Amino acid sequence: MMNAIRRIATGTLALVGLSLLAAGTSWSAPSGTPIRIGSTLALTGPLASTALVHQIVGQIYVEQVNKKDGLLGRPVEWIVKDDQSKPDLARTLYEQIITVDKVDLLMGPYATGAILSAMGVAQRYNKILIHHTFGIPSLAKYDAQFPTWSLGPDPATTFPNTLFDAVAALPKPPKTIAIVTSKFPSVHFMSLGAREVAKKRGLQEVIFLEWDFGNREFGPIAGRVKDAKPDLVWVGAIGLEGNQLLDAMKKIDYAPPLHFHMYPAPGPMVVAPEAKNALAATIFEEHPPFTNNPGAAEFVKLFNERATKAGLPYTGVETQAAASYSAWQVLDAAVTATKSLDDKVLADWLRKNRVDTIQGKLRFDGPSNYGDDLMRLKQVQNGRWVTVWPKSVAAPGATLMTN
Repeated sequence: MMNAIRRIATGTLALVGLSLLAAGTSWSAPSGTPIRIGSTLALTGPLASTALVHQIVGQIYVEQVNKKDGLLGRPVEWIVKDDQSKPDLARTLYEQIITVDKVDLLMGPYATGAILSAMGVAQRYNKILIHHTFGIPSLAKYDAQFPTWSLGPDPATTFPNTLFDAVAALPKPPKTIAIVTSKFPSVHFMSLGAREVAKKRGLQEVIFLEWDFGNREFGPIAGRVKDAKPDLVWVGAIGLEGNQLLDAMKKIDYAPPLHFHMYPAPGPMVVAPEAKNALAATIFEEHPPFTNNPGAAEFVKLFNERATKAGLPYTGVETQAAASYSAWQVLDAAVTATKSLDDKVLADWLRKNRVDTIQGKLRFDGPSNYGDDLMRLKQVQNGRWVTVWPKSVAAPGATLMTN
């Protein structure tokens, strides 16, 4: 088992003694025993392209906090292990992080399956778990878990309505829909919800298809969709699946009039010509009003630099990076406010307080500790993601486009 485990990243341990002056305030370098925060990420396997975003974000935040006064005046060390996109391995590694590495705090992994595994371990050891990409709120039964993917307690209803509100406002709104989806738990859950909402809103379903997560053969699915001639295609995809389906459609000279992708890997989709006008869910994009939120502008700059250096196909901050950064902001806020590392104290504080994050204020007092559904609709336009709905948060000058 040890051969399957590798440490990927740690926070800064040795810091140059320095003082930072900000608005006349002197900051001292943190000192003493490091506060150790442990997690896993899917740094290999089918989810790796997106998990790399979360790795970069965590490294940035740890460096930022250590360049100030750390947490409680102590430096922060981040221990990350590769769960290889396997929830069972994530469970084993979180056990090890707690019992062998003896970390002070936990940070959640990437993706619903791994988070659910980590949640079970956290509950067994009464550890708080802040996480950033859990897609099925009803499964979050542990009272000391806190989500920063702000999709609300019933996203399978609320978000499809957001999408259908947007397309209903088009000059020629869609009347038919094809729903094709991976069986990956969170996207399948959302797709089934969208199916029910579509029926209630009078959209005619012309085809419904599913595939096993890890599938690489999308030709037959593309052919079936083309033959069905839908006005709108809902693609329940995660990572590169959306790109693979679009590539298969391109090979048969088909481009859907409207196509929505649940959780795409942001970079590969934004640069693919066949992804023109692709739609997806978002909680943050690199434009006002999002960039006006606390810490957003500085983080965007740092992430752009780091993502470019790492060779990411898309170097902008969007949903994945924003949810991840928010998780670190929430953990930081709880520790700073309570001046404690006690898991119960931190959990009690989070249930009673709102936290400022780069995606807005988050609260944790709703069902399963979820707050508001802050998901919006974005679209690939001119080689970048821009928010198009609701209009109150749309990028300056951006409107919903069709093929």
